[in-house]
Amino acid sequence: MTWSTGLAGLAVGLLIAVVTAPVGVSGAVFLLPVQLSALGVPSPAVTPTNLLYNVVAGPGALLRHHREGLLYSPLTRRLVTGTLPGVVIGAVVRVFAVPGATAFRLLVAALLMPLGLWLIRRTLQPNRPAQAAEPSPRAVTALALVVGVVGGIYGIGGGSILGPVLVGRGMPVARVAPAALASTFATSVAGAAAFALLSLTGAGDIAPDWYLGLACGLGGLIGGYLGAHLQPRLPETALRLLLGTLATALGAVYAVQSLR
Repeated sequence: MTWSTGLAGLAVGLLIAVVTAPVGVSGAVFLLPVQLSALGVPSPAVTPTNLLYNVVAGPGALLRHHREGLLYSPLTRRLVTGTLPGVVIGAVVRVFAVPGATAFRLLVAALLMPLGLWLIRRTLQPNRPAQAAEPSPRAVTALALVVGVVGGIYGIGGGSILGPVLVGRGMPVARVAPAALASTFATSVAGAAAFALLSLTGAGDIAPDWYLGLACGLGGLIGGYLGAHLQPRLPETALRLLLGTLATALGAVYAVQSLR
């Protein structure tokens, strides 16, 4: 990795984290396409590199939530209990079942486009009266397991998907965001370790790009702290619309690229 690539990774990680941290998203969901297309990280090494970003960047935003005593909730424990085994399963699937760039791009498009459109729709919907009851603890853990598998394949840890889903089910953002970020951090540690072990037994680009992942993560560490600090001063509606638009646009780009 050259110095210019490292500096680019640091800058991209910082900018993405500043925008995404205020709504409880690590930013890895948007960093991955940049790594794959602009920074030249090969597939499937891009997935563990993205997980490494989460490991390094996560403490920046979590530090603020820790100071406010929001990290050690029952919701956090349920999400981590489900996503930790899921992300390991997803890592194995990513290496042995979805190694090709074309299949990976289709998976990215299938995940990003619905998620982005769902975020936009939920943001633009007028406030409705009483919502249905929150999902049960077992339902939350089961959902976390499924999302953990998807997150392990995609390299986002899972929390970035769980956050908007749980908010859509009626949970407040202030309660979901710390738990989703903590889940993302914990599962990213497990996922990155799983890929590192798989790289010892498999062929091809399985191990993370350590230097680029650390560079992006350092930027995310700074950006995540700044983003969490700025959260009370930023309009949440505008940020949610921005996240939804970016996810939809990136998903569309990858859908087109996969068909070429």
